[in-house]
Amino acid sequence: MTAFDFPQLSLAERGRLMTRIVAPRPIAFVSSLSAAGVGNLAPFSFFTAGGSNPPAVVFSANNDRHGRVKDTVHNIEATGEYVISTVTRAMAERMNRASFEYPDDVDEFDVAPFTRLPSVKVKPPGVAESPLHIECRLIQVVRVGQGPAASNFVIGEVLYVTADDAVCTDGLPDNHKLDQLARLGSDLYVPLVPEALFSLARPKTP
Repeated sequence: MTAFDFPQLSLAERGRLMTRIVAPRPIAFVSSLSAAGVGNLAPFSFFTAGGSNPPAVVFSANNDRHGRVKDTVHNIEATGEYVISTVTRAMAERMNRASFEYPDDVDEFDVAPFTRLPSVKVKPPGVAESPLHIECRLIQVVRVGQGPAASNFVIGEVLYVTADDAVCTDGLPDNHKLDQLARLGSDLYVPLVPEALFSLARPKTP
């Protein structure tokens, strides 16, 4: 059996292992605005749903290799608002381009490029090329650790969701149609293709 003693590993080794162990992971494509109105768009694959009361989602924006907190976190703390757009296979290459560490005054919507979709309840736009958008209001940022690769868990309340009619069935988003993209270890991604999905009802008795 291969074993890994995490306290003895380098930051890079820990990161490589974590992304292979916890997979596949949905991608939060987060759009935000600075206090001065400068846009930012960045993907984060440490992303999950929380409870429903209030309806909450959580993503983690880890510090960069120099220990700096990312623009996304600064923007959300300054304004309290952001949008998470679903990433599809067709968006993959441009989404990856948006992950580059651009200067603070560069809006990834322009360099990727993606089309801005006006939101309903928050100021940051969503990504028009995405079939589903989650408009969020900040609840809390929880910082875990310090320095390079330390975590900033952004917890947000879901205020409004829009989904293209083409990816809905009976009025609800349909995983068979969303073409969602997930992140694995290394440079690997996996699309959620309909033929890979199966249903399994929860047991009603012990």
